Parts: sequence; structure tokens; C-alpha cells
Amino acid sequence: MSSVDPLRTGAAQPLVGRASDLARILSFLDNHDAGSALLLSGEAGVGKTELLYAVAQAASDAGTHVLSAAGVQFEADVSYSALNQALLPLMAIFDELSSSHRDAIRVALGFGAGTPPERLLLSNAALALLRTAAADKPVLLVVDDLQWVDRASAAVFGFIARRLTGSRISFLGASRTEMDSFFERGGLPQFEIPPLDEDASTFLIDSRFPGLAPAVRRRLLQTAQGNPLALLELPKALRAGQRVARESLPYVLPLSQRLQSLFVSRVEDLPPTTQHLLLIATLDGSGDLSTLYAAARDTDDNIDLEDLAPAERDHLVLLDTGTRRLAFRHPLISSAVMEISTGSQRRAAHRALARVLSDPERRAWHLGEATLEPDEQVAAQLEQQARRTLDRGDAVAAIAALTRAADLSPLGADRARRLTEAAYIGADATGALRSASELLENARRADPYQHRSLHFAAAAVQLLLNGDGDVVTAHRLLAGAITEGRHGYDATNVALVDALHLLLLLCFYGGSAELWEPFHAAVNQLRPDPPPLLCVAAQTFGDPARGGAASVEQLDRILHTAIDETDSARIVRIGTASIYPDRLSALREPSWRVVRQGRDGGPVRRHLGGLMHLCLEGYHTGRWDETAQLADEGLQLCKDSGYTFFTWYFLYNKAIVAASRGDTDTAQELAEQIADWAAPRGVRSALHYAHHVQAVAHISSGDFAGAYRHASMVSPPGQLAPYSPHALWVIFDLVESAVRLNHRAEAADHVRALHEADVGALSPRLALLLGGCAALSAENDDAAFRQFEKALSAPGTDRWPFDKARVQLAHGERLRRARETMSARETLTSALHTFEQLGARAWSERATKELRAAGWSVTRADDQKRQELTPQEREIAQLAASGLTNKQIAEQLFISHRTVGAHLYQIYPKLGIASRAALRDALTALEAPRVNG
Repeated sequence: MSSVDPLRTGAAQPLVGRASDLARILSFLDNHDAGSALLLSGEAGVGKTELLYAVAQAASDAGTHVLSAAGVQFEADVSYSALNQALLPLMAIFDELSSSHRDAIRVALGFGAGTPPERLLLSNAALALLRTAAADKPVLLVVDDLQWVDRASAAVFGFIARRLTGSRISFLGASRTEMDSFFERGGLPQFEIPPLDEDASTFLIDSRFPGLAPAVRRRLLQTAQGNPLALLELPKALRAGQRVARESLPYVLPLSQRLQSLFVSRVEDLPPTTQHLLLIATLDGSGDLSTLYAAARDTDDNIDLEDLAPAERDHLVLLDTGTRRLAFRHPLISSAVMEISTGSQRRAAHRALARVLSDPERRAWHLGEATLEPDEQVAAQLEQQARRTLDRGDAVAAIAALTRAADLSPLGADRARRLTEAAYIGADATGALRSASELLENARRADPYQHRSLHFAAAAVQLLLNGDGDVVTAHRLLAGAITEGRHGYDATNVALVDALHLLLLLCFYGGSAELWEPFHAAVNQLRPDPPPLLCVAAQTFGDPARGGAASVEQLDRILHTAIDETDSARIVRIGTASIYPDRLSALREPSWRVVRQGRDGGPVRRHLGGLMHLCLEGYHTGRWDETAQLADEGLQLCKDSGYTFFTWYFLYNKAIVAASRGDTDTAQELAEQIADWAAPRGVRSALHYAHHVQAVAHISSGDFAGAYRHASMVSPPGQLAPYSPHALWVIFDLVESAVRLNHRAEAADHVRALHEADVGALSPRLALLLGGCAALSAENDDAAFRQFEKALSAPGTDRWPFDKARVQLAHGERLRRARETMSARETLTSALHTFEQLGARAWSERATKELRAAGWSVTRADDQKRQELTPQEREIAQLAASGLTNKQIAEQLFISHRTVGAHLYQIYPKLGIASRAALRDALTALEAPRVNG
């Protein structure tokens, strides 16, 4: 491939000064079977499009199937418009895909009806389609102007570009260096197209404008700074006298401003019919000549595509008669077309396009732009477009359509309703809190009664929470809207169910019975029946100690279907219901899908929810490093998106990991930060989380009085406070610290309350902790040991390593005090191993001290590694452990009994023991990490 002559096929002039750049780009195509991706970047006019064209032509000549697409500035809000360009030529092989992939492609590209596909499904479908095409010959996908590719298409292109290894597919994209795009470049190889060097620049300008005076040429070279487009365009703006230095040049020729004005002047010189065609082409964005011709004839019967000839001769556009497509040579040309057009001309072009386009979304958009006066029919079409766009997951485009629909609404109530829904989508899905506030204010002006609507209240709640953080006011606003709404408590009303799920969260944040009363009243009025997930969440998340166990079976049925769930909002809601029954592990993969979607530009609130649940699941299952990393991601996302209310949640996850690892200073600092923020705002649940951190931190440092005080703030001993679900997570902290302080009556009372609430039925983890609490509070050792053994032998306890190790530590401590040293050693060693794996330093130290108190020597992970026994030492140790005397061993090994004694003298410290009696156990546990004995 690299041997191809670097000429731009079909053009009269070669790509001056680009031989090495073209060879570098072509080299990534050399291995057809490897699959690769490359992103080009560079300033406007540097020649990216020309290089793409040359690469595409060379690849096509070599037998590669080339697919192409280009971002369109005025079509960035039209979902999958660029993907449509790229995949339309493969329509003939759609039927070779699986049914799910085929349907996803057809629906997304507007060729079929059905449920809008989830982004991940569509991305896989697009990749499968390309792989199918590549079965016959290699495929090259070329995407120009990535900075203008619509958000939905950019996500799919990004997905494809990262999954080409081992395929026969290559991806080549280009974008402007100075512009942002929806396409995520991270992790992909990039090549920035440099300006032309001095020699190439001089050659280019001399070959095209041989009559320039030397001084003029120097000035143009200095101004162009190696930009090929400027080199070719700047001289055209000069008068004949200026070119030959008979007239002075302007003092300053700013590159960007001068290029813009040059394009405008060039477009203005075209005949009116040509300008009209270019305006239609600009607003259409597809480049399809059939659409362009039909729209042009709609406004002027005498117009013909031949009227494009002046623009083609002036090198403003490229016409490909084979594919019947038009492309602007530079995006600034289309910008210039827009600049010189009048408002009435643009509306006429939009109107013509609306009449000839069959796609309902594009037609609605053009109608919206064509309409000047309020028109309910057009507004309704835009609203429908917004619904379809939102169903595909493109919230940004949906907001734009709803806002335009509001502008065209004749009635204030309709205008307010559409603005309110746009605000709700902005606050709920995109994280556009500032614009949501403005939309709500405009809605209030349009209709003073709009504040009663569910969407208005829900959007206002998000603004309140992430502003002042006033939970009580937010709750009153939303509960009032639900009570006063005209929804008839219809359980199929999506807005109502969404509002109730949000109200459930507000009730949890506030943590008082008074807040829950209107929620339960509303749910009880839902007809015909409340949604199952809402009912389950109300029990397992609201007050699990009183009703959660009865809902666990129904939650498990819901979780059984969650693995294939595509609705990110529902995934997060299932996760919310799963927190206190410890079912988040069953939702781990769907939660990761939500997070990945968020990283690709998906809904911010869902992204935050997925992170929250992965953090909690990671902590309980021992993935502490992952929890800390995801918490950092959540904190940054809160800061960047404006969702500052949820900062406390991620601080908690960082703090609880720090407390568990023994970093008490960090843990307490973060806990105090949470408490200082939560207390004045009435966020009682955040206070409980902070007390949990403090309790664990105090136990970690050996301050059981402090731990008892903080655990009791979550739930007093002897009772499980209503609507305080986090009381379930401090049961072991409360009972252990109570026992340590000799508050045995309080500990026993709390265990009794836990049994009465049957908290063990909620989850295996809580059953483990309940068994540990019962053992801790038992009066006699036999009863305690039975409880410990029952709790620790239950199936599935290994899933909760830290909790199990804490129960094992308590068990080992009691065994050691009862002088059951051999049993204590086994239990404490297991706990120590887990603590050291987790990095729980303070707990490791407790276990180590207990082992030493039981007579076992322990080497810490950060001490010198335990010395290994030599083969002869191991053999002597095994014989001694079997009961043989030194003399018997000596006779068997043909050595002196003094040598045996000397070896044993070396063996004992290596094994961490002090006598022959401990040899057998020490050898049995020889592989046990960090315990010598």
C-alpha cells in the first residue's frame, strides 16, 4: 500500500509537500488482517480532507471497500446522521446479520420500526455489519469532520475504532485541532497534520500564482504559516495591483478572519441560483444530489444541478457523479453560505427540504427552522421528534427539539409544558442544571401554574438538591406536586412513577417517618397496582429492618431479569433496592454498563448511580482499590456536572475504605466533612453514613467508647430505628464495642432486636454479622462458640471477606481467652490472611497480637520474609513431629544426634515456635502466610 504514488486521484495537482504524511497514514493500512485505527487532526485548512480523499482512493485502488461519512455542522443534533452516511452503502447485507443486530441497525438508521435500540446493542450491530462486509475484502471506514459528527454516531464510531484488533477493518478519522467533539479520542493513535514547511509552501503558492511579486509572496507565506488553504485562498482576495506590488497590502492579515471573509466574498460572487443550491446543500448536510435537486425544484422550477458548475469551477465544492454526492472543499465555505444568506432565504430552504424529505425527524427539524410564527402543528411534530430522539438515548437533541417546539407553541400552557419537560430531561439525564434553571424560569413566565406539574417539580428538586441541598424543601415541593397532580394515580403514568422514585430518594435522604408518610399514601393510591420495583424499593431501601425480608424474594425475581436490562434508569433503581439486602453483586455487570455509557456521554445521574452501587459492592466484597478509584471518579463527576449533592456519597466510600484499612486520620477527616455538610441541610442518611465511618475508625484504633457512641447515633442499643436502614450496617460495630465496654445488657438487647426483626433473612452477610453479634454477647463460651461456628460455616460467607474476618477475629479472641490455643490459631490465622490481603493494617495488628498471646510467633507482611526450611531440615522436622527422639532420627538419617539437635535449634525460630510440641501444627500450617507455627 505504501508504494502507491501519493497523488490525489482525479485532481489536476498533486498533494504538495505531503508525500511523507501520506505514506505514514497509508502504512497503517498495510496489514489488512490486523485491523487498526488512526485519528488525524489539524487546524482548519491544513489539508485533512485532501489526505483522507487520497488515502481512500489508494485503498479503493488496492481492492479495499471504502465507506465514508462526514460530520455536518448543521446536523449535529440529528441522531445517527453520520452513521447513516457510513452504513447506507451496506444496506444490501443487513439481512445477513442476526435478527437483533439487523433490527437495531434498521431502527436507528430510520429504515424500520420498532423499539429504539440501546447504544451498546447498536454499536455491536454496527461492528458486526462491518465484519460481515470485511469477509469478502478489507474495509476502510473514513470519517471526516469528527468535530461535527452527531453525539449518537460519535459514540458508535468510538466503539468501533477501539475493537478492530484482529479484524479486516480499519478506521480513519479527522477533526479540527481547535474544536471539541463528541468523539472520544482517548487511547487511540493520533497523528496531527503539520503545516507545510517553507519549501513546500513556496512551491505551492508559486505553482498556483506564478506572477506574485517577491515581497507579496513573502507576506503571504508569513501570514499563511504553512496552511495550504490559506496559501491557495489568500492570493485570490488580492487585487491585480496588490499581487504585483503596485498597491500596498493591508497591514494585518489575520488568518482566521481573513479566510472567513474570503469564503464569503467567493460565495457572494456566485450566481443567485448557485448560492441557493449551496444554501440547500448546507442545510441538508447529507450531500445527496437527489435531495438537493428535489428541494431546489420545489422553490424554483427553472433551477438545475448544472447551476452548481460555477461553484465547482471555483473549487468550492466537489461533485461525485458516481455516488451522486456533493461535498464542500472546506467547512468554512458552508459557514460563508450561511453568513450571506438572509433569514427568509434560510426559512425557504428549510421549508423546501421539509417537503421533500421522508424521514420524520429531519422533516420536523426543518419545519421547525422554517416556521416563524407560532404553529401548534409544527410544535407537535417537534415534540414527537423529541420523544423518538430521547428513546434512542440522545437527550441533548431531545432538549433542543422540545425547546424549539416551545418557541412555536401558540398557547402559554403548551409552551410551559414543553419547556418544563426539556428542563426535566436536562436535569435528570444530561446534567445540564444551569440551562434547566433557565428553562424552568421561562416556563414559569409562560404559565404561572406550571410549578404544579410533575416534571417542573422533579427538575426543581434537582436544582434544589444541588444548590442549597435542602432536602425538606425539595420533599415538600415534589410531594405537593404529586398530591395536586391530575394524574389520577395511574400506575402507568411514567412521569408519576419517576416522581415517586425520586420522592423515595428524598425520603431516604431525610430519614424521618414524617417524610415517608406522603410517599406511602401516594403509592397506596396507585391503580390498578403499584409497580413491583417501586414497592420493593420502598421496603428494602426505606425500612428494611421492618419489611425488607418479605420483599427479598420479589427483588430476586427482578434481579433475575436485570442482566439483560438496557434501561439505565431502571438498572440504577434496581441497584437502589438491592443495597441493604446485599444484592449489588448480582447487578455488577449492568451497573458497569451504566458507568461505561456515562463515560461515553450517557446520562450523568445514571452514571453517578452506577458508580455509587459499584463502590458499595466493591467495599463489601473486598475490592477496596476499585472502590477508592470509582469514588474519585464520582467526586470528579459531581464537580464537573454540578451534581454536588452526591459528593457526600463518594466521600463516604473513600472514608469507609480508609477506616477499614486503619487510616483513621483520613477517615475521620472525611466523616467530619460529610457531617458538617449534612447537618444543616437535614440529610440524615449522610449523617448516619458519617457515624458509620467514625465507628469503624474508632474500633480500628482501639477506641471502643468512641465507636459505641457513633454506632449508637445511627441506632440506639436495643432497637433498630425506623427509616434508618444504615442501622443494619453498624450492628457488629455496636455490639462489639458494647461488649468491649462491658455493656453486655445493651449488647444482648440489641441482638434480641436483631432477631425479632429477622435481619438475617435479608442477606447472608447480615446473617453472618448477626451470628457474630449473638456470639459476642453470649454469656458462656460454649454458647458463643456454637454461634460463631454456625455463622462462619454458613454457605457464601467468603463473599464478604472483611466482615467474615472480623467475625473470625472475634471468635479467635474468645478462643484464646478460653485457652483453646490450637483452635484460636487456625481462626486467627485465617483472619490475619484476609486482613493483610485487604490492607487492613490495624486489624492485622489485632490478629497478630492475639496469635502471639496464644503462643504463636507471627511475621508481619512488611517484616523480613520467613526463612524457608532446607530439605534436610524439613525431613528432620517431620520425623520429630511424628514422635521420634533425636537419637532415633539420627539413626534413620545416618547423622549424629547432636547434628539433629543443632538442626532443630535452627528449625524452631524459622517456624516461629519454641518447643517440639508445636512442630506438628507448625508443619501442617507451614504454607499459612505470615504465621510461623
